[in-house]
Amino acid sequence: METRDSNGNILADGDTVMTVKDLKVKGMPKTLKRGEAIKGIRLTSNANEVECRIGKSTVVLKTEFLKKA
Repeated sequence: METRDSNGNILADGDTVMTVKDLKVKGMPKTLKRGEAIKGIRLTSNANEVECRIGKSTVVLKTEFLKKA
């Protein structure tokens, strides 16, 4: 099972990704802006999702909204 970003690049644990569009994350007061870098992602059992830390909270993001930095 390979996890791929929106451009088709293979993602691995610890990669840095960037958001492709503005994302309103449920339960967070701020919006993730387009082009914001997210460091140290972790792969999940689902190939379409990655787990990452934003501030003090852990968030699961869909890979269709991310690209490898």
